[in-house]
Amino acid sequence: MRFNPQNIQLPRFLRNFYFLFTFLFVVWMLFFDTNDFITQYKRRQKIEKLEQEKQYYIEAIERVKQEREELLTNPKLLEKFAREKYYMHRPQEDLYVIIEEE
Repeated sequence: MRFNPQNIQLPRFLRNFYFLFTFLFVVWMLFFDTNDFITQYKRRQKIEKLEQEKQYYIEAIERVKQEREELLTNPKLLEKFAREKYYMHRPQEDLYVIIEEE
């Protein structure tokens, strides 16, 4: 007996052109297209990460705005900030900076 491809009986729906075309289209879209499932998943993960970063920076901006407002309205706090951050001092004062060794 020789192999004859015409003797193979496939179910009728597998021989249907529309079924084959739809099946191949779905396979193409799922695995080979530039917008396949894996790419979409990675993009969604990146979007979620960026949304978290965005929220963090919005909160940081609000915190800085509040600190700035406090500095501009409270002269004692402004003086404390200037002394600690920029080592400013009054003309009659001496300033000593102590650096701790590790």
